[in-house]
Amino acid sequence: MRTIQLGRSGIEVTDYCLGTMTYGAQTPEADAHRQLSAAAAAGITFIDTAEMYPVNPIRPETVGLTERIIGNWLAQAPAHRDAFRIATKAAGFNEGFVRQGLPVTGATFTEAFEGSLKRLQTDYIDLYQLHWPNRGHYHFRQMWSYDPSHQIRAETIAHMEDVLTAAQALIDAGKMGAFGLSNETAWGTAQWVNTSDRLGLPRVASIQNEYSLLYRTYDTDLAELAVNEDVLLLAYSPLAVGILTGKYQGGAIPAGSRLAIQEEPSGRTTPRAFAATDAYHAIARRHGIDPVHMSLAFTVQRPFPVATIFGATTQAQLDHILAGLDTHLGTEILGEINATHRLHAMPF
Repeated sequence: MRTIQLGRSGIEVTDYCLGTMTYGAQTPEADAHRQLSAAAAAGITFIDTAEMYPVNPIRPETVGLTERIIGNWLAQAPAHRDAFRIATKAAGFNEGFVRQGLPVTGATFTEAFEGSLKRLQTDYIDLYQLHWPNRGHYHFRQMWSYDPSHQIRAETIAHMEDVLTAAQALIDAGKMGAFGLSNETAWGTAQWVNTSDRLGLPRVASIQNEYSLLYRTYDTDLAELAVNEDVLLLAYSPLAVGILTGKYQGGAIPAGSRLAIQEEPSGRTTPRAFAATDAYHAIARRHGIDPVHMSLAFTVQRPFPVATIFGATTQAQLDHILAGLDTHLGTEILGEINATHRLHAMPF
């Protein structure tokens, strides 16, 4: 398994990361534990979760359950914790599911962190991330009506100073390895980097944003920032919530799938998305490559630092993914992918 540096933190992670957001919902605990063991056997030593998980749907009574399931697995053997790098996330503004929906502050960041420690049954977390910025963002199809005009720069910078100071205290206490972002923008990430450099506080090591063959908004400004500032992309939804597997083509909705549970997964199921999927599957067929393996391999071969988070509802899905993690795409197929992207840009 290939490894990559987590920003400038000195922490090394595998370039594929096991996502866990279905654990406790679509994926029962016993199945989740089998997945964790299978990933470890395949050489993956990086897990991503969040205090809000499981999702689809998010419910107050299940908040934190995914972390508890992982914690129970870690507690079974000390070797599990020693082998893995664990990333989790603090929720900010929300619909009252966590901390009455309060935004992230230095105090709530620390409160969330300590809650994750307890649920994960560990005394340190390798990467702690903000699930989304207080000021809002353009992710999950919000770019079509994105309006930053309400933002007040001085308040944003003061917030960053407050949170980074809290992060520094956790690092100094030996509880936290690195600080990361999620669902951020280029400007926001640059300000976090500038604030940490200016004050000598923890530097942003990573940004967890959506990235796939069907969603490549990271390719420009954020890619440039990532290269120059050593910020690792943790790419989520690399299979576009399963669309790129082809299982939804022709109007199919398999039982137990995300589309069967969540009628409209964040605006991704558009006619153009299915047309683009057909085009990418045609490339895979021409080159004799499984389309799932091609889709994942594409994400880790980008010209910026990236590790890819994949999830699987079932063990069969996980086994299929694990079988292709050594797939490498050559120049010819990458050229065809880029040509297809120009024809099917931003399909959702």
